[in-house]
Amino acid sequence: MSDGTAITAETLGRSLLSQFGNVKFDVKIIPYVDTPELAHEAVKRINEAHHLSGLKPLVFDTIVSDEIRSIINGANATNLDIYEGLITRIANEIGETPDPHAGMAHGQVDSEDYKARIDAVHFALDNDDGARTNHYDGADIILVGLSRSGKTPTSLYLALQFGIRAANYPLTEDDLDSSNLPKVLQPYRHKLFGLTIDTERLVRIRQERKAGSRYASLAQCQEEQRAIQAIYTAQKIPNLNVSEMSIEEIATRILQITGLARRIG
Repeated sequence: MSDGTAITAETLGRSLLSQFGNVKFDVKIIPYVDTPELAHEAVKRINEAHHLSGLKPLVFDTIVSDEIRSIINGANATNLDIYEGLITRIANEIGETPDPHAGMAHGQVDSEDYKARIDAVHFALDNDDGARTNHYDGADIILVGLSRSGKTPTSLYLALQFGIRAANYPLTEDDLDSSNLPKVLQPYRHKLFGLTIDTERLVRIRQERKAGSRYASLAQCQEEQRAIQAIYTAQKIPNLNVSEMSIEEIATRILQITGLARRIG
């Protein structure tokens, strides 16, 4: 939900929810909640969802207005203000009082930077998880790694924060039979960057998604880890162990290692 386009709230919300692969979320987008009347309508929708499902909705929002926020906070939901604490900390640091006019952040953004950010987010979503591979010519970077190694949220963060056009491709069991790259990736080896994750952590994440399956077994994860490291070594693909890193740390380390220039910021 947002008093603007809701793109920021949606993108970051989906990125966070993607970490819970064993849970199916019903996502609703509510943009332009910029009057008390619209806020009350949004609360009604949220409360109806709570009543019908018996579950407390999670509300990711970027609402700026205190008046509208107080209305939204009255909903039967867990409200997750993406800006919470940030505006106050910035105000304290620079000694200025924030202007509560909704949408100001979007209005002041450089139009070229804004377009680059939106284009990058759309690119990341369109080229997620190997769904499309015919646009890799336009990618700044292609993240590769095992299933559940953090490729999707990292791609989205690179797009949203830096305007980087990031695709991602999962190396599955069929791709790990040899140290060769899948044919679709071979022309783009110079764009590849690998993500790795500790075996024990990979097992835990996969068990949350498919408990008791071969896919989530220790033996399977160990074998896939061995195979993907062989590919990274043979193909000289730069890679990073992301087990103990936040998304922010992963993204900035990738830029540092690759020398990739951010398009915005």
